[in-house]
Amino acid sequence: MALSLDNIGLPNRADETLEGRYIMALDAGTTSVRAVIVDEYGGIVAQASRPITTVYPEPGWAEQDPMEILASQIAVMMEVQFKSGIHSDRIAAIGITNQRETTIVWDRESGLPIHNAISWQCRRTSGIVERLVAEGTAETVRAKTGLIPDPYFSATKIQWILDNVDGARAAADAGKLMFGTIDTWLMFNLTGGLVHATDCTNASRTMLFNIHTLTWDDDLLDLFNIPRSLLPEVKWSSDEYGSVSHEIMTYGPPITGVAGDQQASLFGHYCFEPGSTKNTYGTGCFMLMNTGERCVASNQGLVSTIGIARPGAVSYALEGSIFNAGAAVAWLRDKLGLLPRVEDAADICRQVSDNGGCYFVPAFSGLGAPWWDPEARGVMCGLTGATDRATIVRAACESMAYQGFDVLHAMEIDAGVRLSSLSVDGGASRNDFIMQFQADLLGIPVIQSEYVETTALGAAYLAGLAVGYWQDLEELEQNRVMAARFEPSAAECDVARALAGWHDAVSRARSHRTC
Repeated sequence: MALSLDNIGLPNRADETLEGRYIMALDAGTTSVRAVIVDEYGGIVAQASRPITTVYPEPGWAEQDPMEILASQIAVMMEVQFKSGIHSDRIAAIGITNQRETTIVWDRESGLPIHNAISWQCRRTSGIVERLVAEGTAETVRAKTGLIPDPYFSATKIQWILDNVDGARAAADAGKLMFGTIDTWLMFNLTGGLVHATDCTNASRTMLFNIHTLTWDDDLLDLFNIPRSLLPEVKWSSDEYGSVSHEIMTYGPPITGVAGDQQASLFGHYCFEPGSTKNTYGTGCFMLMNTGERCVASNQGLVSTIGIARPGAVSYALEGSIFNAGAAVAWLRDKLGLLPRVEDAADICRQVSDNGGCYFVPAFSGLGAPWWDPEARGVMCGLTGATDRATIVRAACESMAYQGFDVLHAMEIDAGVRLSSLSVDGGASRNDFIMQFQADLLGIPVIQSEYVETTALGAAYLAGLAVGYWQDLEELEQNRVMAARFEPSAAECDVARALAGWHDAVSRARSHRTC
C-alpha cells in the first residue's frame, strides 16, 4: 500500500497536558546503543549508553547479535529513567533512530532471529552484486531506489540469509519470517510483537523501496527473490507506530518518531531547507544535502535517498557514505597502539606542523562515495625515516577531512549549488584539528553543533512533533545552538597541493599498488 502524499496530518495531542513532560530518543548505533531524554528546549537532560559487539566471522564479514542489541537498548531505557528521575509517566513520546541497512530476519511465531544481524559494514554479498551488475540491472535499481547496487544495502543481505540459513527459504515462502532493519526489530519487541513497521528513510536504504512511489517495488522483490510477506509496513518518520509494552515501561509511552540515523541527524541539524547540508563524523562519515521536492539523480557517485518524510511532505537528499572515518583512528589505537585514547588525537596531530607528505587511505572495507570501489584496500603513502607517531596519527585524522571534501565537491556538482557552510556532528566533530582542516579544504565555514547527539535529537524532534510537544519547524529552530564555527584560513595553493597528494594516494588504494 502506497503512502499518500496528501497532507493527512496526525491526531493533534496538543490539548493533552504536556507540561513537565519530556521526549525519549533511542539511538541504536553501530558501536553502542543510547537512550536520551530531551526537554522542550532541545536540551539533553540525561543519557545512558552501552557498547555493542561486532564480530567478524570471515574477512570482510561483520555481524551483531540482535538479542544483545535489544537487551542493551532496554537496559539503557531503564538506566536513563533512574539517572534522571524522569519515569515513563512523564515521557510524552519516544523516537527511534538506528544504524541503517543492518539486516535482521526473525521467525514470525517465536520472535527469535534465525541468524545474526548482518551489519551495514559487511561485504559478504559482493558476488551477488557483481552478478546483478553484469546482468545489466544497475540502472533499474538506481532509477527506482536512487541507490548504486552495493553490498552496503539490505536487499542482498536478506537474499543471503534466505539462501544460506537452513530452512529459511522455505519458511520465507510460507510467510513464516519477518525482516527488519534495527528500528523495526526494536519496535517489534518493544511493543510486544504488535508492530512490524519501518519509516520511509529506513525503507529507502533497503534497495527494495521505490522512492518515487513510496512503495515496496515488485520488480525489485523479484530481482532479489524476496517474498513481500517478509517486509514491514512503511510509515512516515513522524507518525503513530504503537506504544511500548507495559512490561517494559509502566505507562507505555507511544513511539511516534522513526528515522535512519543519518536522516535523523539531518533533521536534528535543522536542515529543513533545500541546500542545507550536514556531515556526521562517526565510525564512517555520512554527508547529506536536503534537495527538497527534487530528487536529484547523481552523476558523481552519490546516492539519492529520502531525507525527511513527515506526513504529506517528502524531502529528498543526496548522500555520500564514507565507510571508514573515525574507524581509522580507532584502528591506530586498538591495533597499533599509537595513541591511548581517541580523544588524544588532536593534541598528537599538533605535535607536527604538517603531514610530511604522508597520506593514509583507510579503505578497510573498500571505498564508498564517490568511488564505490569495494575492492580498494587501505594504504599509507609517503613514509620516510622522519615519519613518526604524530605524523601517522595526523594522516589518519586528515583522511576524514579529505574524504569529506571529495563527497561535498561531488554534491555541489550534482546539485548545481555552491554551499555556504557545513553543519557537523558525531564523535570526531569534537576534534578541533579535523574540523579546522575540513574548513580549510572546503573553503567554507564548518559549524559545530552544541550536541554530539544530534542524531538522537532529530529522532526526538520527529516524535515530539507528532504529539504536539512542538508545534512546527519554526518552534524547533528556536532551539538551535552553535558550539563553534571554524573559518577557512589555509592558502589555496597549499590546499591544492594537499589534495593532489591525497588523490594520488586514493589511486594507489584503488589499484592495489604500494608506495
